[in-house]
Amino acid sequence: MKFTFMPDFRFDTFDQASAEFLTSIGVKSIILDVDNTLEPYENPLPTPKVIAWFDTLATHGIKAAIVSNNDAERIDLFNKDIGLVAYSKAGKPFKKNILRAMADIGADAESTVLMGDQIFTDVWAAHNAGIRAILVPPIKDKRDLLTRFKRLLERPILKKYERKRLNKQ
Repeated sequence: MKFTFMPDFRFDTFDQASAEFLTSIGVKSIILDVDNTLEPYENPLPTPKVIAWFDTLATHGIKAAIVSNNDAERIDLFNKDIGLVAYSKAGKPFKKNILRAMADIGADAESTVLMGDQIFTDVWAAHNAGIRAILVPPIKDKRDLLTRFKRLLERPILKKYERKRLNKQ
């Protein structure tokens, strides 16, 4: 049984999870958070770097979908030109919309990962859905009290992840 909050992989930026890496671990589908994973909240549209990464995934046959807790206006605007399956107000860490997105793109649990910036929404949601989780640090972290508290709770989990990773080397 997996530790629910422990990411399976961790990268400094979304694009470090390259198409080559993803295919090497058997990934054929990726479910993505948007805010602070691919772009900061302030960027309404994907940058050329994000679009190029999506193009590379597609070239390698990796399907992608968006599952975000943000509202439809934000996600629809972000997704307007890339046209992925997308669910807003997804209710992560609950798995319902992750499973819906997976069904929409023909994904199975064995070959799917979810990438996000939060342990208590994204990593937990991935494991609730029976898939692996990739954690990236937030691009631009919110400084409100609740977010700062969640980030404080994440620290021991991240330390445990780093110890586990170092022990494997």
